[in-house]
Parts: sequence; C-alpha cells; structure tokens
Amino acid sequence: MMPEGAFFVIMVAKIIVVFGLMLLSVSYLTWLERKVIGDIQVRLGPMRVGPHGLLQPIADGIKLLFKEEIVPQAADRMLYLLAPAVALIPAFISFAVIPFGDQVQLFGQTIDLVIADVNIGLLYVFGVASLGVYGIVLGGWASNNKYALLGGLRSSAQMISYELSLGLSVVGVVMLSQSLSLVQIVDAQVETWFIILQPIGFLIFLICAIAEINRAPFDLPEAETELVAGFHVEYSSMKFAMYFMAEYANMITVSAMATTLFLGGWKGPWLPPVVWFLIKLYLFIFLFIWLRATLPRFRYDQLMRFGWKVLLPLALANVMVTAVFVALR
Repeated sequence: MMPEGAFFVIMVAKIIVVFGLMLLSVSYLTWLERKVIGDIQVRLGPMRVGPHGLLQPIADGIKLLFKEEIVPQAADRMLYLLAPAVALIPAFISFAVIPFGDQVQLFGQTIDLVIADVNIGLLYVFGVASLGVYGIVLGGWASNNKYALLGGLRSSAQMISYELSLGLSVVGVVMLSQSLSLVQIVDAQVETWFIILQPIGFLIFLICAIAEINRAPFDLPEAETELVAGFHVEYSSMKFAMYFMAEYANMITVSAMATTLFLGGWKGPWLPPVVWFLIKLYLFIFLFIWLRATLPRFRYDQLMRFGWKVLLPLALANVMVTAVFVALR
C-alpha cells in the first residue's frame, strides 16, 4: 500500500508533467500544421524565426500576449471574458483519465501512467468534453455581433447533431470490453484491436470527432467566407489565443481517445508503451491536418443532412450488429 504522502506527490507530479507536455504540444501543433500544409501545397511554411521556424510558436505567443485587449462596447463583459476559459479548461481536463502507458517503477514505487483510472472514464470524457461548446456559444452571444452569434448557434446545432452518433459509435467498444474504464478498454485489446472488430464504429467516431472539434471540413462555426471568423470575430490578444489553444487541445484529446478505443492504446511490440501511444496519437493529428489541407468545407445543409440521415442510422445499425455478435459469441 502506497503511503498517502507519496501518493499525493506522485499524483501532483503526473498532473504537472501531463499538462505541461500538453501545453507544449498545443504550442507546437501550430508550427506542425503550418509545416505539413506547406509541404502539401509545395511551399516551405515557417522558416524565419529559428531553424526551420521552430521558434515561431514562441514569437506568436509573445505577440499575442502583448497585443491590445479589445472588448466591444455593447458586449456582455463578464460572459465575454469568461467564454474562452470555458472553452479551454474542459479541453485540458478531459485528458485526466486517458492511459498513456503501462506501469513503471520509480523510487521504489509502482506508478500507473494515467492520472486517474476512473471506472466510468469514457463517460467522464464525453461529459467534460461536451462542456467546451458552451465557451463557443457564450463567446458568440456575449460579443453582441450577429456573425459571432450565428457561429455560436452553428456550433451548438453541430454538437447536438454529431454527439449522438459519436456516443453510439463507442457503444460497440463498451459491449466488447464490458467496461467504461479506459484502462480496461485498452487491456481488452491485447489480442485484437477494436478497429478490426469495429471498423464502422471507428469511421463514425473519427468523422464525428472532427465535427465535434470544429476542424475542416466541419469548421462551420468559424467559416470566414460567410461569418468573418464566426464565434471569435470580436476576440483579440490572449482571449483569441485561448480559443485556438482549446481547438488544438481538443485535437490531442480526440486523437488520444481514438488511439485508446480503437488502436489498442499504448500497446505494441518492441518500443516502449509511451512511444507507441505518441506514434498513434500523432498519426491521427497528421490525418486531421491532412484533411484540412485537402477537403473543402461542407455547406451547412450538407453538414446537417450527413449527421442525421447518414451517420446516425449507420451508428444505430452498428450497435445492433455488434449486440448480435456479442450475444452469439
């Protein structure tokens, strides 16, 4: 039994390490995205600040930190200032229950490479992540700008439409693993990854996850061609940066969830578990960036039709087929 003091120190250390690495990753995902899209479009991307532009995220952070804070005169000031934090905080704390490795021995203590192994970890992630949309809706409404309001309303409608299919896409995983704990879901994939048993569920999860985090081709809430950047059109300085930090943090969390639920989590041969987890996670991040550089944005009616008439029936059919398979097995 681990002493209470040691348990507290280890827990704090894990929180600091995980969220510190997340902050660093969020900063450098901006550099990675610009480099990958530049390569796809046959150009160099950031090159000016540091070798191959590696110091560009630091320069961008300093610039945004010192830019003038502008609050619209007719805005609801309290909600306007609160909204970016409401979008950012759930994006970070969702990662608390995702396992990123096996157990390690350190200073004579056995340490689980997960901040908290919660027996309803899957429900926790869905519950916390769904709160982030309030930051977008509140920011759009509190700005007192019609374009921002339309972006916020689009985000709420998009979340309702695609979260139903997103939830149904993982029901098959829960049936096969007989657990809502993300640690036990990873353990259930020792012999076969769930992407092999649930290919339809995986595709639905991936599409809905892209829509949930407002990435292209589902970036309707900030469609600059129609809404002049949408929900964050009135934001500047660090409040503007917090919205983009939330988007990239959500992208990391969604990639980690896809890895955990369908690709066996940290499991893999030869390499250390944490390395396997990061390889799988960054493959999904690369896919999200690739899609942004490749696919045009949906029209709003196409977005709604695809969610309700294609993904939802397909997700329900996948649940029924999986239920029959589990019952017969």
